[in-house]
Amino acid sequence: MMPTNFPSQCLAVLMPVFNEAATVETIIARVLEQQCVAELIIVDDCSTDGTRTLLEKLAAADSRIRLHFHSTNQGKGAATRTAIAQIAAPLAIIQDADLEYDPAEYEALITPILLGKADAVFGSRFIGGHAHRVLYFWHMVGNKVLTLLSNMFTNLNLSDMECCYKVFLSEKLRAIPITENGFGIEPELAAKSARMGLRIYEVGVSYSGRTYAEGKKITWQDGFRALYAIVKA
Repeated sequence: MMPTNFPSQCLAVLMPVFNEAATVETIIARVLEQQCVAELIIVDDCSTDGTRTLLEKLAAADSRIRLHFHSTNQGKGAATRTAIAQIAAPLAIIQDADLEYDPAEYEALITPILLGKADAVFGSRFIGGHAHRVLYFWHMVGNKVLTLLSNMFTNLNLSDMECCYKVFLSEKLRAIPITENGFGIEPELAAKSARMGLRIYEVGVSYSGRTYAEGKKITWQDGFRALYAIVKA
């Protein structure tokens, strides 16, 4: 049951976007189908593939979309920082602009916060009985190694530190000083949430990962940056 201090539309969706013309219209439609969504804050990180034109058209059709543009490509972390500054809703979730994660799972993700049990909820692709596309072995190994190292530094027992889906009470997210510009934002959020003493829950999520031919962007260099972010944060 939703506490009375939260409106039925309580969630801000923060969507960093870079060159996702093939998927952005579909994912935006799926986000806006969710009854809990109060606002969709999109930051286009200097796309060059026609994404901006699509976003402008979609924003004109729905007042819940709030659109911002970067004049240079800065990375997921920088785009997320820009979005955080615009949050009005009491809860916020980070959503990639591809189709790897399913917005239909927002309700399950926000429930521990709505029940007053958590300040933050991290999704996990490795717990629960959710569907998970079978892809790259070494990505899985790298993810587990980075999660283990992150847990060693934070004393958390996360199962999937790199999962995109992270939900926060907005006031707690605004209090996190994010400095990472790229994919290093994932371990940074985990480390600084732990340091702040946030009550963190995990919820299992499905995952429909894509191949590099389908537009996947993360590379081995991002793994090294994540390692640096774990140690630095």
